[in-house]
Amino acid sequence: PNVLNLRVVLPDGRLLHTAGPGRQPRKRAAGYDLTSLFVGSEGTLGFLTQATLRLHPLPEATAVTVASFPSVRAAVACTVQVLQAAVPVARIGECSQPEVGFGVQVPVVELITSSSHPEFLDEVMADACSRFSGLGLPAAATLLLELHGSRQSLAEQQQQTEEIVRQNGGSSLAWAEGLEEREQLWSMRHSAWYAALALRPGCQVRHKHGDDGGSARGAVSATALPSLAQGYSTDVCVPISRLPDVVVETKQDLQASGLTGPMVGHVGDGNFHCILVFNSQDPEEAQCIHAFTERLGRRALAAGGTCTGEHGVGLGKRALLQEELGQEGLDTLRSIKAALDPHNLMNPGKVL
Repeated sequence: PNVLNLRVVLPDGRLLHTAGPGRQPRKRAAGYDLTSLFVGSEGTLGFLTQATLRLHPLPEATAVTVASFPSVRAAVACTVQVLQAAVPVARIGECSQPEVGFGVQVPVVELITSSSHPEFLDEVMADACSRFSGLGLPAAATLLLELHGSRQSLAEQQQQTEEIVRQNGGSSLAWAEGLEEREQLWSMRHSAWYAALALRPGCQVRHKHGDDGGSARGAVSATALPSLAQGYSTDVCVPISRLPDVVVETKQDLQASGLTGPMVGHVGDGNFHCILVFNSQDPEEAQCIHAFTERLGRRALAAGGTCTGEHGVGLGKRALLQEELGQEGLDTLRSIKAALDPHNLMNPGKVL
């Protein structure tokens, strides 16, 4: 795990170290896994005031490439084949995007180090990112892949990746190995949120949990101009074997619904996001967004996945959480909540 220990202030004021004071073993099997419990608690069990993180060494050599594909299915199938071939694709990145808070923009740090995580953009997202960043890439389903290792192993990985991309109808690859070149390519992915909002100029943020960016507890607006259009981000995660079908079905659902919803995600772990841009003053469109997100969550559950891989449950996915865990699972979560926060002080109403 990347999180080795947490210092938590419990609702009654007691101080808890989830792995014990001052402890940072790389693995442990002593007692319940309190660290994971609090990492996944969405602020409902206590205040996290300190985190001990595992650090990873920088590789000797790194190369990044962008590949375009004739279809969404081809791009995702390529990802699955790269995983099956055990090509060590990896990426450590930071992507600033609005998060829940008092008007504060919080950088979201992705720690992607030991497993394969190609980044996927559908043709709508690729076109939006390309125009937003000025890179001039084709409007097609796209994968961003970063390889790393020793210089000798990197050359072998590049050859193997090029063959898999070619077999799936992907474009020829040009590799960027210098830091500036690599960061320029990744900056396109890092701007995905704002590129999506730019599809309907004047957008404001609407959180995946349903918090309005214009409210007192909302996040920073993408623009200072008043607007009726807002962005709503949601995600799911499914087993890799089911990923191509679920992504294609979601794409078809978006098109049939007539929604503006570019898709992006770390598909190497089965996780992808839809950034839905809509008119918040149009009840019919808002209801369409709600219905789509419900279908997306249930599609992921039917495929053996989860209704959220990263964003969390918040307010918007409480019904889906019950479908995912069952009544026994939900009752267990409520028992933990009642034991640690009997007065329901921490994020009341969220998750449960």
